[in-house]
Amino acid sequence: MRATSAGAVLLALAGCSSDKAPDVAAGSEHIACALGQAAPFAPVCAVDRVEQGGRKALVVRHPDGGFRRFAVLTDGHGLAAADGAALAQVVLAGGLLEVRVDDDRYRFPFTVKAHAAD
Repeated sequence: MRATSAGAVLLALAGCSSDKAPDVAAGSEHIACALGQAAPFAPVCAVDRVEQGGRKALVVRHPDGGFRRFAVLTDGHGLAAADGAALAQVVLAGGLLEVRVDDDRYRFPFTVKAHAAD
């Protein structure tokens, strides 16, 4: 991920319409994801916000019933994989936070918030 000393990445997921295609995972918020090496991005992954042990996390649900859990980092670096041994690769690209874990990719909307003056 490109580092920015002037700001912190804040995830700002937008809600979606309740009219969903059958192959869209259930949930109130959706993001574009590409599941598998050659898959194109499509807005079919549902996102649930959760809090575990006082820490914020996102659970991304795949249309096939699979899911990934991401820890929301408070140091401005976005997200980290919270399950399994695979590390999340995070890149800021075109106004989106793109996260890759193994062959799966996810695009989260974000905003950059300036740090308060010391």
